[in-house]
Amino acid sequence: MYQLKQVPSEAKIRRYLRRIVFGSNLCCPACRCRSVVTYEDRYRCRTCREKFSLTSHTWLGDMKLSYQSFWLLLWCWTTMIPVRQAMALTHRSEDAVRHWYDQFRSHLPEDPVILAKLVQLDEMYAKERALLMGKQPGTRKLAWEVLTTTNVQRHHATYFLQQHVKPGTKLRTDGAAIYRTINQWWPVQHAFDIHRKFEFSQTSEIEGIFGNLRTFIRRMYHHVTPEKFPGMVSEFCFRFSSPEMFKNPLYYLEKTLRLVPID
Repeated sequence: MYQLKQVPSEAKIRRYLRRIVFGSNLCCPACRCRSVVTYEDRYRCRTCREKFSLTSHTWLGDMKLSYQSFWLLLWCWTTMIPVRQAMALTHRSEDAVRHWYDQFRSHLPEDPVILAKLVQLDEMYAKERALLMGKQPGTRKLAWEVLTTTNVQRHHATYFLQQHVKPGTKLRTDGAAIYRTINQWWPVQHAFDIHRKFEFSQTSEIEGIFGNLRTFIRRMYHHVTPEKFPGMVSEFCFRFSSPEMFKNPLYYLEKTLRLVPID
């Protein structure tokens, strides 16, 4: 592993993790008692005798990496270092890098979105999946659904509207059959482009988003399987809508790493 200025010392990372997970006072995750004995890198509660570490009761509980190795991998992911570049930088295998990128992606906070006022909606097909995505033009607001079929029908579009589009919204689509009479299934004001007549103005922003998504997957992950496609769409949308989450590893951990109390 290369030593980079972006990677703090082991001691500093431990201080970060202790503050994020436990706050100002270290306590037992089982009984919340503050009477804790420290030995090496682990702790033991004097009251209930629970043994724990800084990360044992978080989603990092099974981590076998050093703190610096973990931080470097997280830095690679937050800054969109491609998988192959991350392998060379961290001296980890492709499976290891992809595993940790998957972990980081899967712990992004859930971010339900309701679109309103004006929405562009379109579909994209990739890897035995179909993606329905809506964008509120002029904003960073995106909503999406991945289907396990490429046979998109009206009920799929209707479900998307019910979940993600406020009633009374102006809806803009292409001229696909699945959107015809859609306003009879959900209260929207529907208008559409006809692409064969070279009409693209009402769906231009969402078409651009699909192009950016394809580029993101190709550059960072090089390829995608059908099973991983929904997660990569989720990551892309989160990066687009909430770029502050990825400004550095510390900010990401502050938003995602929490103590899971023992029942």
